[in-house]
Amino acid sequence: MKAATNKALLAIACMFAFNLTSESQVNAQETGAQGGTLTGTKTLYVSVNKGSNRKDGSKETPLKDLQKAIDDAPEGAVICVAEGNYLGKLDQGWVKVNKYLSIIGGYSDDFSQRDPVKFRTTMRPGVEQKMTSGNQGVLDIRVAGKRDGVVLIDGIIFDRGQISAYVAPLYDNPAAAAPEGCETGRIVVVGESPSAALMQPQGVASAFQLISGEMEGNLTIRNCVFLNGYHFAIQMACKGGRLDIHNNVFVANRMAACEVRGGLALPNTSSVAFHNNTVLFTWCRTKHMEDMGYGFRYMTGIDADVYDNIFGCSNYGALDRTYIDADKSKEAKRVTSAWNNLFFGNRNGDLVLPSGGGGWTYVLAKNFEDAEQLEKYENNREMNEAEVNAISKKIDAPYLKGFIGITGTQTSSFNPNSSLNQFRSFLGMNMQGTESVRVSMYGNRYPYEKAFDLFGAVEGYGAQEIK
Repeated sequence: MKAATNKALLAIACMFAFNLTSESQVNAQETGAQGGTLTGTKTLYVSVNKGSNRKDGSKETPLKDLQKAIDDAPEGAVICVAEGNYLGKLDQGWVKVNKYLSIIGGYSDDFSQRDPVKFRTTMRPGVEQKMTSGNQGVLDIRVAGKRDGVVLIDGIIFDRGQISAYVAPLYDNPAAAAPEGCETGRIVVVGESPSAALMQPQGVASAFQLISGEMEGNLTIRNCVFLNGYHFAIQMACKGGRLDIHNNVFVANRMAACEVRGGLALPNTSSVAFHNNTVLFTWCRTKHMEDMGYGFRYMTGIDADVYDNIFGCSNYGALDRTYIDADKSKEAKRVTSAWNNLFFGNRNGDLVLPSGGGGWTYVLAKNFEDAEQLEKYENNREMNEAEVNAISKKIDAPYLKGFIGITGTQTSSFNPNSSLNQFRSFLGMNMQGTESVRVSMYGNRYPYEKAFDLFGAVEGYGAQEIK
């Protein structure tokens, strides 16, 4: 098995002598829903470094725990969160949002400055949370009751790379190969049990998202980083209202970077705008690489507008528009678009559609105008050489090189005359064999520090510098 390459990847392969030292320069300021200072029914302050849950949550005496602030906040409140790692109540590894409010990260500990890249507000569960994190999103949002209600998530860094299980980076071992220079070998998924000798110390395989849940109303997620998600970065249901997901960086997430589905029977009541995001290295469901691995998924029951994004190195395809509503009248009313997006190095294609014969049709950006499922389709294209060169300088070099050169082997063993298979046959049971799949790279952990270089990598497309 060899990963497919396109002209953009071939260009990248020729450009590995690049400078990787540049950093995003961020203009720090307090930002609200429309770019100004945000006000609400109450403002609470949280600092894991200087706060206490016995304090009142004022700027001078902040709370320590984000979950405590959410629980204490009235609806419509604004929660300002200082730099530091937030793990929820008693450091269990997750936080729940169950009311309409705004959470804004990226403040200095004294709340005098805001710069989400310099003053990093993180949600990064580690091995200490293996027994308490549960099968749920790192941030779980479940809010309903107000179609005009607002939830804002701004300037938070989500990373599951410290808790997930990975094979150790044994560069010269064919059973646990890893590209030279990568932090880890491949990710370990639920149901697998590699030899302990091959495992990275600690870590756990459990299926939960970085952000999950369902919501009625208006949800904005912006200026965030979604890194090393085991089971989707964002997986949400919209039960009437609108989701606006923009200016985020998604890197090395499994299954899909963003999947949003409708939660109401009536068509055209739920919508999502996914725009100005940089989405790289989205990995398939398994190391067989036969399904999933999408940047954005158009699920049923929701209208979707996808524009001004960068989709690169998707392990299956950049956009998935294969889900069709069984009710043809509802499907006919759906409004889905993809326009003004840049693509490069997506393994099977830039858009995946049903073939009509039980399979899939893989569509390149230049042919989006012929996709009837897209109402607006203009100006989608593969990256040009200058754009490829620009983003290549920002991507971790060993990770990119490893993705370009993915190789794999598959071996099987089946002996119908073995004692076990003869016995199974006598009992009327199916015979069994073994299959082994080895790949040079699959879901490896992406370096935390390198993710921030991707803000502003290509002018006018993808996530820009946070201002």
